[in-house]
Amino acid sequence: MTVPNTAADAAADMGAPAIPAAALIEGRSLGRIAWDRFKRDKIAMASGGFILLLILLAIFADVINHAMGLDPNVFNGNLIDTGTLLPIGPRGGMSLAHPFGLEPTNGRDLFARIVVGVRPTLIVALAATAVQMIVGIIIGAVAGYFGSWTDAVLSRITDIFLAFPILIFLIAIGSIIPVNAFGLSGWSLHIVVMVVVIGVFSWAYQARLIRGLVLSLREREFVDAARLLGARPSRIIFREILPNLASPILVYTSLAIPANIVLEAYLSFLGVGTPPPNASWGQMLSTAVDSYSVDPTFMLVPGLAVFLTVLAFNLFGDGLRDALDPRAGR
Repeated sequence: MTVPNTAADAAADMGAPAIPAAALIEGRSLGRIAWDRFKRDKIAMASGGFILLLILLAIFADVINHAMGLDPNVFNGNLIDTGTLLPIGPRGGMSLAHPFGLEPTNGRDLFARIVVGVRPTLIVALAATAVQMIVGIIIGAVAGYFGSWTDAVLSRITDIFLAFPILIFLIAIGSIIPVNAFGLSGWSLHIVVMVVVIGVFSWAYQARLIRGLVLSLREREFVDAARLLGARPSRIIFREILPNLASPILVYTSLAIPANIVLEAYLSFLGVGTPPPNASWGQMLSTAVDSYSVDPTFMLVPGLAVFLTVLAFNLFGDGLRDALDPRAGR
């Protein structure tokens, strides 16, 4: 007797009409289901495309500027009105050669500086988010799993960091950064300091969220089974519990990135972020304060860059949350 291998063979053996192969139900993983949901969200897909474009700009900024014959640090004094110190021409001197216009006073090209300014923004935001998520996940998971005095101590430490005035601390640190330290100098030193300080002092919110999720999972059957099999606490946390929190962790990460983008812009605006002459969106906004009343173009260009970047990450995070939510109605 031959055992049928497919649903179509079984139907044929029973005398029923054969089921076409295309009509058979295909099993889908949770990741595939989430991806199919995400693809249906056109706004989230467009936001993801914009984020990918920003990443490509950060990687190939120098190549793009060289191909267009632009340099972010070249002064075009011949294109500045000597009387008003504003770019010659309408809308901040916009033209085919300078699509976003020029800076007042010195005439540096805005397009070149916007493209180069993507780099520190994304480096600080992504790296600082990675640091704060790693620290927050570890502390939150340990506190939630062990409970008792461990939870009490880590929760009080978390409360301290939640009350810590990180922006004031960053301003103070940025004001006293030496010229050289730890084998770094200039732009790279400021970037590393911002990443470390933001990451180390911004993990408390993530730790509080992860702790609550771990508390709800530590008494589940699969965790009890791992304990009975003799698994160590570290294995239970990192191999059993945290993989089940992948969805909320991804969502929290996507929503923490835009907050760090804004924080980096704040610091550069206040003069303690990316040091000049390196381009930064926040630094460009700070320079535009003196001329926005007579020519708002210089402020609108970097302002829109920050706004659209933050909006794209927020919309991407919303779409990711809806796609990963099993109770979503879409």
